[in-house]
Amino acid sequence: MLIPFQDMLNRYYNPAKAQGFAKVLLALLLSIAFSAQGIAQPDTAQTDIQNASAPTVAVDSNTVASGGTADVPAQEGGIPSSAEAIAAGESLFENNCTQCHAINEVVVGPALGGVHERRPVEWLIKFIKNSQQVIQSGDQYAVNLYNQYNKTQMPAFNFKDDQILSIVAYIKDQTGKAPATAVAGGGGDGQVVQVSQDLPGYVYAIFAILGVVLLLVLAVLFLVIAVLRKHLGQKEGLSAADKEMIDGGVSFRQMVTSRPFLFLVIFLFTAVVFKNVIDGLYSIGVAQGYMPTQPIAYSHKLHAGTYQIDCNYCHTSVYKGKSANIPSANICMNCHSAIKTESAEIQKIYKAIDYDPETLTYGTNTKPIEWVRIHNLPDLAYFNHSQHVQVAGLECETCHGPIKEMEVVYQYSSLTMGWCI
Repeated sequence: MLIPFQDMLNRYYNPAKAQGFAKVLLALLLSIAFSAQGIAQPDTAQTDIQNASAPTVAVDSNTVASGGTADVPAQEGGIPSSAEAIAAGESLFENNCTQCHAINEVVVGPALGGVHERRPVEWLIKFIKNSQQVIQSGDQYAVNLYNQYNKTQMPAFNFKDDQILSIVAYIKDQTGKAPATAVAGGGGDGQVVQVSQDLPGYVYAIFAILGVVLLLVLAVLFLVIAVLRKHLGQKEGLSAADKEMIDGGVSFRQMVTSRPFLFLVIFLFTAVVFKNVIDGLYSIGVAQGYMPTQPIAYSHKLHAGTYQIDCNYCHTSVYKGKSANIPSANICMNCHSAIKTESAEIQKIYKAIDYDPETLTYGTNTKPIEWVRIHNLPDLAYFNHSQHVQVAGLECETCHGPIKEMEVVYQYSSLTMGWCI
């Protein structure tokens, strides 16, 4: 239907008559586009002027030497502020930094919120590219930072300057904002819901403007079609087929059965199916959020959090073995032979080891406690706990998350190769 109509336009329509209308339409669309750009991107020129006028305060050597964080307003010139740069920085930060750093809380390394105010941009670029080189150069701030965080060695990153600036831009944007929280589903269903932060207001404004633009384009198209139909209807010498085309209007049935429409529907359906298949393949073997029901209810929040029992007390091989062993019932009995002996969960331990709390004797009818393994790695991956905990000095929370806050333990991290790298 569209092809015969286009032929009629070529034969009967004079483009010069629509020149003024096209100029008006183009001016309208350009004004809307520039308005969207102005909302999406802040006035960088004004920001640069403000940054250039910010005073620079000298570093207090006594403050740095004490191992604290010196309040040194950095020169923020060069830190981008566009949404694209912040989004690129977020991607780089999530893929490379979250294992050791968070914005507003200490993980393995210091909290990075406001780092652009504490150190100059040039220093941050050098430190991220090769922290050990900066430390070995005798930089007092870097040396004290290294000592303050248990001499944990930060890996060198082969980033370009603009990539580092985008990371700093993301950190600057997120400084002071509430971090996203993970909410564990109850009932042992193994679900962990990630609560993300709300999108900035200007993003919704952009979507609204784009929607208005699309509606205007559709309205203009229908208006153009109506004008052309009226113009062609006044032409003389039209064939019967052309008149039928003009007077017939647009048939919904012909539109949905046309080849372009069918191709679009098939393409979109295939794309959605293909994406779901790819996402499914990537999720094979990834058990992030897995939280099985254990045979005996054990609260890490109570033992490791409230009573501050060291992980090594129960998982005795974590510092010297390849795997973190499952605690034996004997370790439980060190306390629970006398503490909370009436508890129903403790009675399960007594039954497993055939222990009589009345006579304080052990029988021979023992059976192992069938704990459900939570963290699983594929056979192709070699992982040694002692290398990471004893040699590298990593904390348990680096991989296992806020274990001291978990009533029921779940797999906090994805534990994929990309995550480990």
